[in-house]
Order: sequence, then structure tokens, then C-alpha cells
Amino acid sequence: MLNDKKVKALQTLIRDSFRIRPNHKPKYIDVEGHLDRLGSKQQQVIFGRRGSGKSCLLVHYKNDVGKNQKILSIYVSTDDIKRLGYPDVLIRLLLQIMESIPSSKQKWRKFLFRETNVQKHIKDLRKLLNRAETRKVQEKEERESKFSGGGEIKGMIASADRTNSLGKLSEFQENKLDELERHLPDYKTAIEKELKKSKYDACFILLDDFYLIKKDKQPDVLDYVHRLVRGTDYYLKVATIRHRTELIRHEQQTIGVELNQDVEEINLDRTLEDLSSPSEYLGRILNYMSQEVGLDNVKEKLFNHNSFEELVIASGGVPRDFLTIFVNAIDQAISVDKMQHLTATNIWKAASSFSYQSKLKALRKDVNVEASRLESVFRDILKFCIEEKKRTCFLISQDEAQKHSDMHELILQLMDFKLIHVVEPDTSAASGRQGRFEAYTLDFSLFMEPRKRGIQIVEFWKFDEGHRRIGVRESPTYHLERALIAFNSDEGEKTEDYIGRMENEQ
Repeated sequence: MLNDKKVKALQTLIRDSFRIRPNHKPKYIDVEGHLDRLGSKQQQVIFGRRGSGKSCLLVHYKNDVGKNQKILSIYVSTDDIKRLGYPDVLIRLLLQIMESIPSSKQKWRKFLFRETNVQKHIKDLRKLLNRAETRKVQEKEERESKFSGGGEIKGMIASADRTNSLGKLSEFQENKLDELERHLPDYKTAIEKELKKSKYDACFILLDDFYLIKKDKQPDVLDYVHRLVRGTDYYLKVATIRHRTELIRHEQQTIGVELNQDVEEINLDRTLEDLSSPSEYLGRILNYMSQEVGLDNVKEKLFNHNSFEELVIASGGVPRDFLTIFVNAIDQAISVDKMQHLTATNIWKAASSFSYQSKLKALRKDVNVEASRLESVFRDILKFCIEEKKRTCFLISQDEAQKHSDMHELILQLMDFKLIHVVEPDTSAASGRQGRFEAYTLDFSLFMEPRKRGIQIVEFWKFDEGHRRIGVRESPTYHLERALIAFNSDEGEKTEDYIGRMENEQ
């Protein structure tokens, strides 16, 4: 069955679905009604881990649904502008919005001296953007410090003075930002006017991978763009990773946007807290894609015993990981002449090949300079679970999460990068430990053959007679003070080398 032509066609269809490009028409399988929600005239933030379908949702809406609903969809990939400083990243964002308005592309207006206000603003914004290098030199505060030196050369006294000038780049950046603030009402009026003159009823600004913008400036960017579109027929749709995103900052005044007040939330994540939820969700996605190639009841036909459940667990409930492991598991089964069904062994070996390396690569790409310290915390959790406690699950005290909120945020970021998974957000602990706890499991790609290491797999998806998860309450407590020590003592070892060394020692 696994080497059937329809199965091969299904693998090809799935692999093609991974290639998301702004000018393509990706296949988005809307089993949760997210397209309808995205199409509402609301300011929204779409949360989802890598591989949850954020980009696919936005691009599909832009190239398919929006076109049929008289919606002007402006897709902006922050990956293209993530290295820019502030406020240049904001200027570039404004340019992409204005240059996507249809009338801004009417070049004949320039020659007839009939430019729209949007076209004039584009010209001014480009000048403002390009002023960086020249103004950095011209608008600097000079501080002179003379260094005198000299000596006697052939009976003559020689001396020299040198003057240093130090530029104030921060003041220059503030000047640019002041200009943007002064013209915000003008920008707002101009884009409103051009939209009303167009054939479109509304405009959706689809801001993808927002978490790639420098975290400390995210509230500033959102605050400005939200003020720009508020009260207009422009609607901001921001796709991002939850714990790599700062929506709001409280200073003397509030900067940013507030969930459920300024923007509504769309959550694409399905975690392992309730295994039935991601199992049903991912099963519907797989069945839909299978029907596209003429395969029915794929769950019953291609999976043996509990292997579908094993696939859901191995994927952490993430659609792209689920589909990647699935197609690789088929190849793995065929390579060992197992043509009938996918077994748990096929799933785990396929997950191992997909594994933590790709997740670490994504972490380093997205987190940049903070990645090494975040990995230090992750390595310490691995040491705690696999070397010291020999259990795949660990607990974190909710009281400690409040006390050490910065370290707890790192735990949540590791969850967003799928290196650990939450299995119970609120539980008690055995052995007389007081308080409430959060329960996490290591990603299953880290212990594909755990029996060889003598590690106890905590089967959190199973329940005892008291409806409590088996083994979760008995899991050891990982203290966030320990995470802080690991964070501050980055030894520079590559995580892959550490895992390899750990495997050899077990």
C-alpha cells in the first residue's frame, strides 16, 4: 500500500505545500474557520509556532480569497527588513504599504505634474530613508579633544594637534522619528483618500513573521501602524510567534497594542495538553490532502495500531512537522521493505531524521545574538532530565515563574521553538511539594530510542483511574534559579555536540 502511486502523489502534494511564496497560490486547508476570521474587518494578531500555517494562511488569503472580496491585500515579509534599525524599519514598512496602493504605480502622473499625495509621501519617505549616511556626518555634535605631541627633528621643534568629533546617532534617529510623527495625520489622510478612489472596499495589511523585528522596538512599530490605520478601512493582520513578541510597553504612556482591546487574537497552535485536539485537527488536514489524490480513509489504511497517535506526539501538534515526519516515515518504511502500514518505528526514525537539528537551526536564525544563552538553558534542561533525573518530563513551579519571569519567558520561548512542549499548564506535584506547577516534556526527537538509555518516558497522554496524567505529578521540579545560572554561564558548547556526547556516555 505504501508504494501505491496515489501515496506517492500524496507525498508530492505535501512537499509542494511547504513552499510558501508571496506570488504563489499555496493550498490552505481551513479546518478551523481561520479564513473567515481573517476576512473580518478587525485588527488582528495571529499567533502560531513555526510550521503552524501562519504564512500559508496570509498568502492564501492574499492571492485567493481577498481577490474575490474586493479586498486590497498588502503582504509584507519582515524577513526582508528585520536587519534595519529603528525607525528605518518603520519607514520601509510605510513605503511598502504606500507603494502597494494602485494609484501610486501610475507613473504618468509624474510627467503631468499631477502626483497624488501618496506618491509625494513616497518620494519624501525615500529621501528620509536614504538620509542615514549623509546626516550621520552632517548632524553630529562635535566634541574637540586635542592631542599635542612632537619632538626635535634636526634642531627644529615639530608638533601636531588632532581633533576628534563624535556623532550623536541617537539624536539623529529621534529627528527622523519626529518627522514621521509630524506627518502621520498626512499619511493617514492620503491613504484613506486613495483607497476610496480605488475599486477596493478595504485594505488588509498582512504583516508576516513580525517576531523577526527587534523585540524592544516591536511595540513602537505596532503603535505607529495601529494609529495610522485606526478608524479607517485599513486593517492590520500581524502573524507572529507568541513568546518572541512584545505587543505593548508601559512607560509614562502606553506604547503598542493591547490584546482583546486594540486587536483580537487568532491562535493557530494546538499543543499536547489535550492530545485529542491536535489528533483530530491534524487528521482532518491529512484526510483532506489525501482526498485530493483520490485516497480515502488514509488514517485507517496507512497507519498500524497506534502509529497515528505516535505521529501526533512526535510532531508536537505542529502541522508542518506532522506532514514532514509523515512523508519521511513512508520513505523510511519502503527503504526497509515494509510496504503495508506505517509503524511506530517508522514514525520515530523519520522524526529522528527531522529532529532537533532543524529546530536549533530555526532558533539561531530567528533569535540571533540571544540564541547562545537560550541554548545554554536548553542544554541545562537536557542535563537535568536525561543525565540526572532520567525522565522525559519536568515541572516548573508557578510561584517561581512569577518570581523569575525573565527565565520563565525563556522556557516559553523554547516551547515556541518546539524543543520542549507543555503537557499540563496547571497541576499539583507528588511527594508533598506545595503549590501549583506547569508540566513540560522534552521534544520526542531527543530520545528516539530511550530504552537504551534507561530513561523513563512519561506517557502524559495516558490517565489513571483518578483522571490524572500518568507520571506527570511525579516528575522532578526544574528550578528557574538554575536556569539563571545556565543563562549567565554560557560555555559556548554547540548543543548538537553536547547531545552527541551525552548519547555516547549513556
